[in-house]
Amino acid sequence: MTRKTYRAMQVTTPGVLELVERQIPAPGRGEVLIAVEACGICGADAADIEGADPALQPPRVPGHEVVGRIVALGDAVPSIWKAGQRVGVGRLGGHCNECAQCRQGRFALCRNQPFVGASCDGGYAEMMLARGTGLVSIPDELNSEEAAPILCAGIATFNALKKCGAEAGDLVAVFGIGGLGHMAVQYARKMGFKVAAIGRGEDIAQLAERLGAHVYIDTARETAADRLNTLGGARAIIVTTADASAASPLASGLAPGGRLVLLGTGKDPLAISAGLLVGGERSVLGSITGSPYENEKALNFSVLTGVRPMIETMPLENAPEAYKRMKSGDVKFRMVLTMGSNRHAQP
Repeated sequence: MTRKTYRAMQVTTPGVLELVERQIPAPGRGEVLIAVEACGICGADAADIEGADPALQPPRVPGHEVVGRIVALGDAVPSIWKAGQRVGVGRLGGHCNECAQCRQGRFALCRNQPFVGASCDGGYAEMMLARGTGLVSIPDELNSEEAAPILCAGIATFNALKKCGAEAGDLVAVFGIGGLGHMAVQYARKMGFKVAAIGRGEDIAQLAERLGAHVYIDTARETAADRLNTLGGARAIIVTTADASAASPLASGLAPGGRLVLLGTGKDPLAISAGLLVGGERSVLGSITGSPYENEKALNFSVLTGVRPMIETMPLENAPEAYKRMKSGDVKFRMVLTMGSNRHAQP
């Protein structure tokens, strides 16, 4: 490589993104160096940016929906990865292959992997180091900007639907039609479920229908659980928000044996009657994103079925503005940073 430095957006002060120049690092054992082409801005980035440790040196680079090309490989990287190959990295930065969870093949639950953008540097940058075990192969049919959000919002909702216990033809509800929810509705429709989208306001109704919902439930006009029960009860409800007070009442809209699947990571407790769970053998399930292999399945399913995130793009240098827009909710539905200078990066 002829370049010696790269641009990165780091969190020098909590809540503040600063554009800096850094020296390009060499990948260590088991690592690759990626020339980033696109990085999505996720709601989870807020905790990394607002809660950054000001004593950390160098300051952390956020971002965990990263797509780019391998430009250098360290020792002992698996042979499936080659220089010039387009890859992605999601929130889970690469499993250790040693802990009990890895030995069971449950790589998404590895206890020794970094969280990209939080405990290791992420993709708000032109270059990024990544563990080989965290790499995801990106299909040629997806451009980098649309692939990036699938590495987080896509895999999170895709895996949640796979775990929800529903079968083709069953009623599945999606609560929250935003960055996660707009992907969940599309996937649910393509998986053959009867889809109920739950949002607030009639302005979302037409969008929900375009995304694939059979039914739209406006919580400003009716109680979601009551409406679900008139439809026979939901086999599963995918909750894409972290609002426990809004999620808790939904459980009474589950059919017997139904599952309330939580994706949001709020700290408030859920208030759900034990009788509701026991009497109908209903359950509550938390669902994390997924392993690199599972991420590839989500990407390939997206290609096969035409599922795509709705995105807006901004260049890396506009990351502070893009981040503020994401926080304000003024994005439909995913913001993606682009690094145009890396489009033709060479190893």
